[in-house]
Amino acid sequence: MGGKNLVCMGIEGTAHTFGIGIMDEKGNILADVRDVYIPKIGKGIIPKEAKEHHEKVANDILEKALRISKLSLEDIDIISYSAGPGLPPPLLFTANFAHNLSISYKKPIIPVNHCCGHIEIGKFKTGAKDPLVVYLSGGNTQLIAYVEKRYRIFGETMDIPLGNCLDVVAREMGLPMPGGPQLERLAKNGRYVELPYTVKGMDVSFSGIETAAIKLLRKGVRKEDVAYSLQETCFSMLTEVAERALAHVGKDEVLLVGGVAANKRLQEMVKIMCEERGAKMYVVPEEYSGDNGVMIALVGILAYKSGWEAFKDKIKPKWRIDEVEITWI
Repeated sequence: MGGKNLVCMGIEGTAHTFGIGIMDEKGNILADVRDVYIPKIGKGIIPKEAKEHHEKVANDILEKALRISKLSLEDIDIISYSAGPGLPPPLLFTANFAHNLSISYKKPIIPVNHCCGHIEIGKFKTGAKDPLVVYLSGGNTQLIAYVEKRYRIFGETMDIPLGNCLDVVAREMGLPMPGGPQLERLAKNGRYVELPYTVKGMDVSFSGIETAAIKLLRKGVRKEDVAYSLQETCFSMLTEVAERALAHVGKDEVLLVGGVAANKRLQEMVKIMCEERGAKMYVVPEEYSGDNGVMIALVGILAYKSGWEAFKDKIKPKWRIDEVEITWI
C-alpha cells in the first residue's frame, strides 16, 4: 500500500492531551483517539502528572486507533509526533513512544511543530488558502501569516497566553478545567466591570487583566460579571490587533485556531471586524480546535512528501513556529 496512498500516524502529547490520529494522503481521517488529563479543581497542569497520564493511556489509545482504522502498524507508512513547543516531561514521553514504534516497525519518523498542526488542520478543515491566523490556546497567543517560506509571527502575547489567563481566573472561581468554556457559560448573564486593556502595536498582555479579575472576585464581585468583562476585554484586544495585522500583511482571510477559537463571543467579534474589512473569517471546527493527533498526522504527510528533513533533537520545548522551514507551501 506504501506507494499508492501514504498513511501517517500522528502522535500528540505536548501538554494535557495524548492523542493518536491516522490519516492518508488523500485527506481521509481514518482514526482520531485522544484522552485528556484533567488536573484537580483549583490546580493547573502539573507536567509530571501529564506525563504519567500519557504513560497510562498510550498503549490503549494506540490499540483503539488501529482498531478503528482497521490497520496494523505494518500498514502505517510514516510516524509523526509533536516535538514542541510544550511541557518537557509529556513531550519526552511522546517522543520516546513514537521513536520506539519507528524503530520496531522500521518506519520513517517526522517531528512536527505543534503550532503548525493547529494551523494546517484549520486550513484543511475550512478551505482557507492564505489566512492571517489568530492562534489562541492554553500555551499560545499569536498572530501568524505565511510569508517567504515561513509562518511569521506578527503579534503575540508579551506574557501569558489567553487560554492560560482564562484557566487561572476560572480556577479562582473553583471551576473545573478547561476554564474557557465554563467562563463562556457564566458570561452570558454578566454585566461589564472595568478591567485593564493592554495593547502595544500588535502585541497584547494578559497578566494585568488576570490579576485585576482575581482582585474583583476576592472583593465579592459576581462571577458572571467578572467572566463577562474578562471575555469582552480580552477579545476586544485581540480583535484590535488582528485588524491591525490583517491590514499589515495584506491578506483577506482570518482563521481562528486553538482551543479558545471555539468561543462564540470571540467568533462574533472577529466576524464583525472581518465584514467591515471585506475579509472572510474561518474557524477550525470545534472537534479539532483542541490538541489532537490528526493535525500531527496531517503535517507529517505534508512534511514527508515535500522532503522536509528531521532535526537531531528529539524534542524542542520552546520551538517557535517561525523557526520551521515550511517546505510544503
